[in-house]
Amino acid sequence: MTRRIVRTGVQLGLLTFIVFFLVFFLDNRYRVLPQSIHNHLPLHHEGLVITDITVQTCSTLNPLSSCKLDQDKWHQVDKDLYLGTGWFSKAFVHIKRKREEELTDEDRVIIDVRTGKLDPAMGEKSQAAEKWESRPAGIWLKRSAKRSASDSKKVVTAVDVLFGADAVEPRPGWELIKPGALRLEASGENKEPRLSIRRGRPQKIEKPVPRIRKDGKFKIMQISDLHLSTGPGVCRDPEPKGANGGQCDADPRTLEFVERLLTEEKPDFVVLSGDQVNGETAPDVQSAMFKITGLLAEHKLPYAAIFGNHDDEGALSRLAQMSLYDSLPYSLSEAGPNTIEGVGNYHVEILAHGANKHSALTLYFLDTHSYSPDKNKFDGYDWIKPNQIAWFKTTVENLKDAHKRYTHTHLDMAFIHIPLPEYVINEEQEKEIVGTLREGVTAPRFNSKFKDALVEEGIKAVSCGHDHANDYCHVAKNAKSGDAELWMCYAGGSGFGGYGGYEGYHRGLRVFEIDTNQARITTWKRLEYGDTTKRLDEQIIVDSGRVVPPQSKQIRQAK
Repeated sequence: MTRRIVRTGVQLGLLTFIVFFLVFFLDNRYRVLPQSIHNHLPLHHEGLVITDITVQTCSTLNPLSSCKLDQDKWHQVDKDLYLGTGWFSKAFVHIKRKREEELTDEDRVIIDVRTGKLDPAMGEKSQAAEKWESRPAGIWLKRSAKRSASDSKKVVTAVDVLFGADAVEPRPGWELIKPGALRLEASGENKEPRLSIRRGRPQKIEKPVPRIRKDGKFKIMQISDLHLSTGPGVCRDPEPKGANGGQCDADPRTLEFVERLLTEEKPDFVVLSGDQVNGETAPDVQSAMFKITGLLAEHKLPYAAIFGNHDDEGALSRLAQMSLYDSLPYSLSEAGPNTIEGVGNYHVEILAHGANKHSALTLYFLDTHSYSPDKNKFDGYDWIKPNQIAWFKTTVENLKDAHKRYTHTHLDMAFIHIPLPEYVINEEQEKEIVGTLREGVTAPRFNSKFKDALVEEGIKAVSCGHDHANDYCHVAKNAKSGDAELWMCYAGGSGFGGYGGYEGYHRGLRVFEIDTNQARITTWKRLEYGDTTKRLDEQIIVDSGRVVPPQSKQIRQAK
């Protein structure tokens, strides 16, 4: 009998260990927040109002513990408030909601939300009819029993969670709840979850129509490899080394640099050319990408985004992220046709000045994917696929008749993330580059000949990101005639959340200025540290609609 009891006890102990392993270790190691990949947006439905908010915490050690509330009454915002870092806990925000027409006289709707330790009424001068109600995690609600409140602009109609003390809310009609983060038990790394609410009905997003300025010019700022994180992030290889006592928060420094250049350069359009988000350090991708999109919205700048190899290494797929971009003000980003490979194959037309409906400049964007699908044969990075190239050529050909109606010379450019194989240059070609080659070109080992398609379709320049420390432009020449036929440029890496570490390398970005009167494209670089006030390596790459060879260093310096 004693042996049987001992054996039973051992079996129960082993079973408990297995359950603990499966629930805790595997859940935290492989946590993906499964619904968030495809259903990343919180439960926003027109015509619904929020009647209550709470936070439910559960234990990863107890198989019977659940973070789910009664699903007939409560809806879970699918973001773990600990972002998978809770040692033994998870926590989720839950909301009660009803359709406006279903509200009864007994229902109470939320008209205000605060967070904090103390009752917000302590700081209010007047005594409102509605009292503040306490909820877990330091949430305070003000609810109205008046039926008419459901029609008020004050009523809360959607709830989301963003993370980080530097969180930004760029969506129209939304606001981050003050004064700060939800109050959670100290368990794991604190990612500072913050409530964001929307009042009233969803606001319609009007897409901007970019146009050439009255002076005939149009300036594009290419920002690449921001590597933004959830929270402020940690600087990698900052320059100068050891400055500020070694303290360097990556995202604030990156965004301060970008905002300074937005103010100084005053671009008309921004291209985000991949790795906006560092998937490894951004467990909540939405919070990370909102930082740059919020900054661009603040400056009222239209922009287009493509993806790099790190953007979707977190919890959100490319398609989910592109859906977010599409919902934001000033974004012209598109997923592109679902019949070809990749997400983000599209084009943007820049119209002529005034009420003119003719395109003066077309920008093409293509998804260069991530890592090689055949590492045994072609190790390294993926390549642009044949059906993408076919789509690109068909699109260009279909637009040519319309472009001929423009009274000036129509120009075309392309933007990608991973460089093409033709970016790799030999020692002789290196003498003609404009800029600096500091690291090896990490282009795909397989050449799908997209460069040839660009030349055949008359594209004048293509620009990429990916290799942070390379910031040069190189002209491809015709093998027979030796004539310049395509400029291939690097943007240079902008973000301190991405690698640096190459001697003399400073974070930077690239600017293109199009002069439609001269059919000219000029480009230069700007740096975060070092020569911060100068246009570096300024170079005319297209003149009178033709690709021009590199100018001598003496000419560039004279400019």
